[in-house]
Amino acid sequence: MARSALTGTRIRARRNLRGLRQAELAREVGVSPSYLNLIEHNRRKVGAELLGALAQALGVSADALVEDGDSRLVESARAAALRSDATVEELERIDEFTGRFPGWAKVLAETQARVERLERVVEHLNDRMTHDPYLGEALHEIISAVTSVQSTATILGDAQQIEPEWQARFHNNIVQDSARLAEGAVALVNYLDAGKNDETGLAAPQEEVEYWLASKDFHLPELETGPADLEALLVGQVELSSEASRQLARQWLDRFRADAVALPLEPLRVALQELGAAPDQLADRFQVPFDQVLRRLALLPPKVMAQASLPAPGLVICDNSGTLVFRRGLEGFALPRFGGACPLWPLYQSLQRPYMRLRMPVMTAGRLGRRFLTYAYASAQTEMGFGMPNVLHATMLILPTDAVPDAGAEPLSVGASCRTCAQLDCAARREPSILVTAG
Repeated sequence: MARSALTGTRIRARRNLRGLRQAELAREVGVSPSYLNLIEHNRRKVGAELLGALAQALGVSADALVEDGDSRLVESARAAALRSDATVEELERIDEFTGRFPGWAKVLAETQARVERLERVVEHLNDRMTHDPYLGEALHEIISAVTSVQSTATILGDAQQIEPEWQARFHNNIVQDSARLAEGAVALVNYLDAGKNDETGLAAPQEEVEYWLASKDFHLPELETGPADLEALLVGQVELSSEASRQLARQWLDRFRADAVALPLEPLRVALQELGAAPDQLADRFQVPFDQVLRRLALLPPKVMAQASLPAPGLVICDNSGTLVFRRGLEGFALPRFGGACPLWPLYQSLQRPYMRLRMPVMTAGRLGRRFLTYAYASAQTEMGFGMPNVLHATMLILPTDAVPDAGAEPLSVGASCRTCAQLDCAARREPSILVTAG
């Protein structure tokens, strides 16, 4: 495997520390001095075999010549350059710049990461302001209270003579409406700050359940070892502040336990190490529904995923209406909290083809797009009978392509939602994008 071009900077530094001439080191490792010169000046990448020979000649380990952060530094600098419409010539010199000025490259990378974080915040806030039903109701309540106070104050100010009894009533109305206004404002502030607190407070029930599961790393070991008292698991859980959220949590615990029984942890651990992230093969081996495998993989203990050399995946579930009923986010793959998601997701394609396994590579739209491999499957949750539509749930597992390198076909470009998608010419777009530049 080719190593980062920044390795050349370390090779040159180590050679100088040992007092070796370039020709001497080149002769010892069996390459020409001109080729070694290109490597040291970050113009050629060095393979694993040559890297080992250089490390041995310099009296260091190969790891000392390679730093995992190099590639991330280069990619971040390249992303910043792409954002600024850098020329091809400048892009070709990213490796050289990062090798010669690692400190400035780190500053650039941190700035780029901060810009990306701020973009995600803007998208999140826009989605919330546009679609969040609670936010609309809270604002309406505040406006209603303000209008009521203003109307009462206007009557008191314009009237020349008011009976003492009516005057007392108007004053009482102002007190009550002012209290209602204050309570509404406090509730709104608490709701907007809910994501920063351990207690989700006024978040929607689905969000409370997702926050709660996230606090558990989306895994409950008590359900792996056999029957458990579900109510005991819910006692004292501050994230579940409403009865509606606790009811949803009970439903999810029932499903989690059923998945754990169908796919026991230890046999699944062995199968993962043998087969890797291959949901179709796992479903065939354990003789279970495909969507059950997708859910189980997304909710395994982090330790088990690490043993199988697999990163934490993402998971999305929706119903017939297209509403997302469960979300486990994945870095680089944005999931909307409210409103419609991207209609191109394989998740929605599976609704058109129930009980058909879908495997599709995707790339997030925009200049900084990332590749993922998705598996999707839709199945009936409830059969309503003759003349009635079935209730379907579609499930999509999201894996980074570095976990499954043989992603296959050309990826499909997708976004989070139409309002925040940089793919401006998409035929599936439902509404204009708030972004000003095309991806």
